[in-house]
Amino acid sequence: MSIHRPGLMEILRRDPRYALEAYEFVFEALDYTHQALGRPGADPAAGEEPGPEHHVTGQELVEGIRTLALREFGRMARTVFRLWGVNRTDDFGEIVFNLIDAGMLNKTDADQRTDFHDLFDLDGALVEGFEISLDNVE
Repeated sequence: MSIHRPGLMEILRRDPRYALEAYEFVFEALDYTHQALGRPGADPAAGEEPGPEHHVTGQELVEGIRTLALREFGRMARTVFRLWGVNRTDDFGEIVFNLIDAGMLNKTDADQRTDFHDLFDLDGALVEGFEISLDNVE
């Protein structure tokens, strides 16, 4: 069970298509994307409500997911996503909107599931042309 996000168990009960780890990874990727874009994340612990300056689009989030997955899982990223039930970018939209429906993420009036539709082929984005970066190796 997720210690930090206990509401995920209810989502998994209602929609068992995706593994718990897929939901946890979306939260990690959201933080990563905020940092990569130079946007602050809202701090609910400080009573901060998310505003437009915190918003990340579906396209931006999926790109952050791709980048983080390659950094964390390398050539195994596609395999990991398959194990989690994620086979296309639309699946991340389903995960995000499950989190929105559960009150665990916020959305703007402009946000839609279609924002995640067929943004790129996961096999191509995670497997073909993969290169190991030595930027963080000391």
